[in-house]
Amino acid sequence: MAEIHDPAEDGDLVASPAKIAVPDDVAEAIRTLIRWSGDDPRREGLIDTPHRVARAWKEYCQGYGEDPAHHLSRVFEEVGGYDEIVLLKDIPFQSHCEHHMAPIIGKASIAYLPRDHVVGISKLARVLHAFARRLQVQERLTAEVADCIWDQLKPVGVAVVIEATHACMTARGVRTPGVGMVTSRMMGVFREDERSRREVLALMGY
Repeated sequence: MAEIHDPAEDGDLVASPAKIAVPDDVAEAIRTLIRWSGDDPRREGLIDTPHRVARAWKEYCQGYGEDPAHHLSRVFEEVGGYDEIVLLKDIPFQSHCEHHMAPIIGKASIAYLPRDHVVGISKLARVLHAFARRLQVQERLTAEVADCIWDQLKPVGVAVVIEATHACMTARGVRTPGVGMVTSRMMGVFREDERSRREVLALMGY
């Protein structure tokens, strides 16, 4: 039987207040990892850890259950003739790298130049989070966010810049804290026109 644990514990954010069932094989896999790491999953402080970890990973990876494009399905055409850059700057996000499943923590700036309609600004952040809440590499995350906005909104241009730190580099391996990685994707006018590219990067603070 699957073990039932209360998802309301530890401040978990879940889509439903219903209890989450943790499959036996998932809980046992986490116990195995604890044992392999050198600790005893039966000791008091670790007894409930398999449930907590399982629920946490369901939350970390909830983007697999989302269609990011859905967030861009409702647009607004009454914009008073506005035809300049729309920018959402320094959006915080968290993800996990697919190579070590270690945290990626950063911020993203997302801009587009509308053609004849705009989208609610919160939707840009939702697109980012839907892709970030999956196992990722930063380069792909950057491209996925930009491509989704380009395909769904059909704008004149899209620009996405992501800056993040990677625990797989800062906490293990080369162990070099304080190092940030910056990736960008420019599409449409922001790729083709140097002046437009400079303008949007300046607005982003780069």
